[in-house]
Amino acid sequence: MSIKQYLRKVSLLVGSSETTQGAIDLSELRIRFTIRRGDIQTPNTADIRVYNLSEQTAQNIQKEFTRVVLQAGYEGNYGVIFDGQIKQVRRGRETQTDTYLDITAADGDSAYNFAMTSISLAAGSTPNDHVGAVLKDMASHNVSGGYIPNLPGNPLPRGKVIFGMSRDVMRNIANNTDTSWSIQDGKLNMVPLNAYMPGEVPVLTAATGVIGLPEQTQGGIKLKTLLNPNLKIGQAVKLDNASIQSYKFGLALNQQVQNLFDEQVVKLNDDGLYYVMIADHTGDTRGNEFYTELTCLAIDATIPREYMPRQAVNGDIGSIKRRG
Repeated sequence: MSIKQYLRKVSLLVGSSETTQGAIDLSELRIRFTIRRGDIQTPNTADIRVYNLSEQTAQNIQKEFTRVVLQAGYEGNYGVIFDGQIKQVRRGRETQTDTYLDITAADGDSAYNFAMTSISLAAGSTPNDHVGAVLKDMASHNVSGGYIPNLPGNPLPRGKVIFGMSRDVMRNIANNTDTSWSIQDGKLNMVPLNAYMPGEVPVLTAATGVIGLPEQTQGGIKLKTLLNPNLKIGQAVKLDNASIQSYKFGLALNQQVQNLFDEQVVKLNDDGLYYVMIADHTGDTRGNEFYTELTCLAIDATIPREYMPRQAVNGDIGSIKRRG
């Protein structure tokens, strides 16, 4: 059943890293934003522009606050599209009458760049124990556990010493367990290479907000919808294959090998199930922009090497397939 998508709703809170209590609510001002989210290890980012703040409010944001929470959507379909740490605040003027404050933020940036893990584990530890050790160190950087499946691997017969950057430890765990990991809204998620995150599978059609028609590209299936906060990285979505515009292959002789590779990357799933790799949100509370743009892969599609976090352990190109 489709959800009526009208009456835009946006909330922007700027506060401390620990809590949004005492945060400044900028929701009534004009806000423009671009949120970039992907199934990659490096942090998601946000560029947010707020117009015509008072001098005192602008100074407070520059000097005191470190966290930004942006919620957007429509009445009945509204939620968080970004929750992260403020990295830079810049002030400027667009016209003689309009000033602005630009906020650049990253999700889990502090944990990714500074968290260290140093621990000795007794014999019998498992990959889930190793992830738990990393999360203890990332907790001080405001990152907690999200979706983490039961990771494959037998208990170790000997003790294990873990030392290094937490992101490097996570990269090794992901490589050894055929999973990818990323930080989404302050939560560390892990998704098996042969699966997707559990939960409801949204059906994306014109009735549920799709703008135009989905298109096959070298990077996957791309489509635009009305801004939808429920479209998350790592989940599966269902598309109508008949609506997807076909990819045009090259005819030159030197393109034939690439064509064979692209044919696997951009192929369609018979059931119309696609894995969300990228979900970018753009919006303007006083303008026309209010969209979510997705890049998806067919659930059984071969993954290009550009998507390194979802590459198989042995160096071969991994594949995603429907769970169970």
